[in-house]
Amino acid sequence: MIPRYSRPEMVAIWSPETKFRIWYEIEAHACDAQADLGVIPRENADAVWKAKDVQFDVARIDEIEAVTKHDVIAFLTHLAEHVGSDQARFVHQGMTSSDVLDTTLNVQLVRAADILLADMDKLLDALKRRAYEHKDTVRIGRSHGIHAEPTTMGLTFARFYAEMARGRARLDAARTEIATGAISGAVGTFANIDPAVEEHVCAKMGLRPEPISTQVIPRDRHAMFFATLGVIASSIENVATEIRHMQRTEVLEAEEFFSPGQKGSSAMPHKRNPVLTENLTGLARLVRMSVIPAMENVALWHERDISHSSVERAIGPDTTITLDFALNRLAGVVNKLVIYPDNMLRNMNQFKGLVMSQRVLLALTQAGVSREDSYRLVQRNAMKVWEKGADFKTELLGDAEVTAALSPAQIEEKFDLGYHTKHVNTIFKRVFEQAPL
Repeated sequence: MIPRYSRPEMVAIWSPETKFRIWYEIEAHACDAQADLGVIPRENADAVWKAKDVQFDVARIDEIEAVTKHDVIAFLTHLAEHVGSDQARFVHQGMTSSDVLDTTLNVQLVRAADILLADMDKLLDALKRRAYEHKDTVRIGRSHGIHAEPTTMGLTFARFYAEMARGRARLDAARTEIATGAISGAVGTFANIDPAVEEHVCAKMGLRPEPISTQVIPRDRHAMFFATLGVIASSIENVATEIRHMQRTEVLEAEEFFSPGQKGSSAMPHKRNPVLTENLTGLARLVRMSVIPAMENVALWHERDISHSSVERAIGPDTTITLDFALNRLAGVVNKLVIYPDNMLRNMNQFKGLVMSQRVLLALTQAGVSREDSYRLVQRNAMKVWEKGADFKTELLGDAEVTAALSPAQIEEKFDLGYHTKHVNTIFKRVFEQAPL
């Protein structure tokens, strides 16, 4: 991923230096287990650990790989340069390259998941704080982009919190699912290596042994992991899209923080654009790009092929780095989002009481008018608001058919905003006091 959308901690997980360090640890722990079993001499296993403080030379490994055309062999050759050829002759005993590659990939994905889970905690904290801050800040709810009925800004933040909490629960489950390792040898039969070696290495690397591997760890695990990241990215876009809408000039119910000295346009000095949330929409697309390739990686030939390899070299780092950046950017946007309650009320009242139409409809049916006639009466008066800018309540009070069923006091009562917010506390209790479902 390009540096513009990268954060150092996540980038470090995918660096060649980190990768080779994990490869080394897997090989060294495997040697320990082999020595414990009496398969290799203890002194040879101990000798491997003499390289524990070595900074492996990436350029040298690349130089060797240019000849061997095999990355794991290139690394093992370089390791032997530090340990000594005779001392290193039992390294990789009974193992195959995928034992190292697949176990390493899952270690990296687990570490990436830990960062992403922490990112989501920061975002959840921001959403919760803003939800309680604006729990009773009334704004118009919209369906199809059209005014519907009153809601609150707090409920908007709360529903995004609930969505992200579900995403976090999915990511936690995906982390558990991906946290397996395989040290099972060619085609996964343990013919040349004892299963105890796998158990030892996995325990040391914070993984569980894969119940049954072939020559690779099954890729349905990875498909689920990246699918989860894709869903989280879609949730990011969901929040970003709402903010982008609220920042439109005609709406202006909220906007991204505009810092001193910031410029919105090279041509128009008045512009304050939702550039961060537009950026998040684009980043979400990049994350979702990994989902289909990850799913297509599930179907491999027989016990293995490497059609998945090039895909994972790209989507592993790119997707986790991008999502890490996006989650942190969104948390910042939410924390600093500027809210305009007065504009929310002005927008809601733009059509002079029209948003209370359902309450009047229901009151008429309760008063004995058929639903068909009730709908006709309410819509008849509502259209005058749309087409002529009339006041909805005034039109209802002047409609003889309406006042034959409802008194002026009953009509007046139907325009109480508090009616629409009476269950906000109940919803907040469900969102913030119960486990995500």
